[in-house]
Amino acid sequence: MTLDDLQRGQQATITSVDWSLLAPDEAKRLRALGLDEGAEVALAHAGVFGGRDPLAVVVGRMTVAMRRKHARAMAVQVGQA
Repeated sequence: MTLDDLQRGQQATITSVDWSLLAPDEAKRLRALGLDEGAEVALAHAGVFGGRDPLAVVVGRMTVAMRRKHARAMAVQVGQA
């Protein structure tokens, strides 16, 4: 399961990230925001139109907006946050 598969309010832990799916500058920004292996996350919101972008993901005390394509690069295990 990937981060973009979570339902609103569902909590999970990032188990792996396929950094090769992301541009180097995007990967650097996401790592700086704490979105890496072991991070506890929860989906706060998903857009309602078209591709349902952006996603709002809670990481610690922060809420981070991200594109669905970035969330697809992150494998998660549900119920671990």
